[in-house]
Amino acid sequence: MKHIFLFLLLLISVSTWAQKDSIEYQKLKFTGDFRFRIEHDWNSQNSNGILRDDRSRLRYRFRFGLNYAIDKHSSFGGRVRSGNINDQQGPHVTIGGSKGEFGLTQIGFEKLFYKYKRKNLTAWFGKNSIPLKKSNELFWNDNVFPEGLGLEYKMLEHETNFLNLLTLNAGHFIIQSNNQTFDKDSYLQIAQLELNILRKRVNIFPGFYRFKKVGNFPDGEETFNLNYSIFHLGFDVEITRKPILNLGVEFYNNFEDYSNNDSIPSILKEQKKGFVTSIKYGEIKKKGDWLVHLYYANLQKFAVVDYFAQNDWARWDYSSIGATGSRISNFQGIELRLGYAFKEKFNLILRSYFVEELIQIGNFKENGNRIRLDLNIGF
Repeated sequence: MKHIFLFLLLLISVSTWAQKDSIEYQKLKFTGDFRFRIEHDWNSQNSNGILRDDRSRLRYRFRFGLNYAIDKHSSFGGRVRSGNINDQQGPHVTIGGSKGEFGLTQIGFEKLFYKYKRKNLTAWFGKNSIPLKKSNELFWNDNVFPEGLGLEYKMLEHETNFLNLLTLNAGHFIIQSNNQTFDKDSYLQIAQLELNILRKRVNIFPGFYRFKKVGNFPDGEETFNLNYSIFHLGFDVEITRKPILNLGVEFYNNFEDYSNNDSIPSILKEQKKGFVTSIKYGEIKKKGDWLVHLYYANLQKFAVVDYFAQNDWARWDYSSIGATGSRISNFQGIELRLGYAFKEKFNLILRSYFVEELIQIGNFKENGNRIRLDLNIGF
């Protein structure tokens, strides 16, 4: 916990500087949020045909961060979060879930970075949010913060009736260092173009993501390594703006050839595609706002790396092999989301999920139902 106390001491020591900020930019910014969650899982069948026990949980999440501007172009930042520090996908703490009676809650750093911004270029080094345009978490979980180098470059920006913005997002992130040359590391490389056209009503975002030497299981429990070469095409269109009505679709195709990989079951070797569709109505930015979102997802086994993707849709995980993280791929399902804003950064979101396995691996298809109610408070 020593590094946590040092972080808090830094917050206290520099907080007085905030009163001397330049009118041109704010030197010191604090952010934080708290979430209280009620969650229930039911009618969930495992691959042996046995129904998992229904499960109800009360959970919470806490995050607190700072960003300090060195000058107009450079800054550094960091953020701590609650939750199991070995689980990159899960910052939530289950009430009554600790090994000791009313045991202490783990806190760890999820962000630590230096950022440089000048004109149309933004670059960062360290651990930070992945520089990707995405409209959901079905490829990449918002709670997963990669380590390495990320950048965003606005190649073109116009206020014309057609092309409004052309942005390049890119990065190199080290998943596992092997203490050899860089090419021997397990890593992720990304490259994505983001186009905004027709007065920013239409977004098109093609990308290519290269995963090199990643384990089939997380947390060092892998039995073999494999590569992913994923092409992604995202598209969404804003039908109306007041209130907002948005339609979206995303496609994924992993071009890797697994036909000669004897470690992968034959039935899964060609399971490399996926798509997600969505209809979004409304938003929750200010008091009285509300939203209704509906998603359908169909993701084959190797369309995504499951332990970097969302962990919301089902209770499928790697706990049976002693690893943290979800294994939610090879599935189809829907999410219905309802939200209401009591005020800015204070809202209530209800989400329900209905999921079924695509390719039956065991004797029976896995499935599951889940509902969550989140109270979110931020500053």
